[in-house]
Amino acid sequence: MKHLIVCWAVLLISITSAVAQTTTAVADCADARAQITRLETKLKDWPALGRYREANVKVAPRARDERRVVFMGDSITDNWNKPAFGGFFPARPYLDRGISGQTTPQMLLRFPADVIGLNPQVVVILAGTNDLAGNTGPTTLKAIEDNLAAMADLAKSKHIRVVLASVLPVNDYQSRDGKPIVRTAQRPPDQIRELNEWIKRFTRENKLTYLDYYSAMIDEKGFLRSELSDEGLHPNKAGYAVMSPLAEAAIDAALKHQR
Repeated sequence: MKHLIVCWAVLLISITSAVAQTTTAVADCADARAQITRLETKLKDWPALGRYREANVKVAPRARDERRVVFMGDSITDNWNKPAFGGFFPARPYLDRGISGQTTPQMLLRFPADVIGLNPQVVVILAGTNDLAGNTGPTTLKAIEDNLAAMADLAKSKHIRVVLASVLPVNDYQSRDGKPIVRTAQRPPDQIRELNEWIKRFTRENKLTYLDYYSAMIDEKGFLRSELSDEGLHPNKAGYAVMSPLAEAAIDAALKHQR
């Protein structure tokens, strides 16, 4: 009898283990299918032209005296719309066309639809940090610069005033689950500085407007000020509170000095 009980116990443990393994396998398969679906979607629309297609159709023609501005960018621009960060320029006819994770070649491909097609007076371009991080593969500073220059040239050809923003600094001050969040490995501060120097020089040489977020958000160590971000990369509410008036001033300057 005791031998029989032991056998039943072993069998029960085996069944329980098998069920647990099956459950884990099913969960892993579900995760894999979800990842494949995301990758298929990205491959079908690599620049994410579909993200704002319907919203763009609904944008009315610009009124004669309307101060329409389009913000082109990545997640830093995309997140600006979140109510937790104070909203995206309330009461202003500004259009947010940021897409999380994007790099400059993706933005360049959607620039005709998401900027030129909306006929703004000004475009504010904030891009490059995800290129440095390799989001769409290895790249060079020269390639990033060429893409930024191409977007500026497209805008100028349609008489859209151009504001080019500096790439924001990052920091390694934050942690998650007890582990440090290291941002500088993917986005080396020296590369950020070098890219920003080029952007500043390019805007000066081409009579465009430089929007210097970097200098206003950096600390004495050369990193993003800790109070302006909760994870070392993206601005929090305090970060956007610093950025908003700087953007407004740059837009004013572009409208005043660019023709």
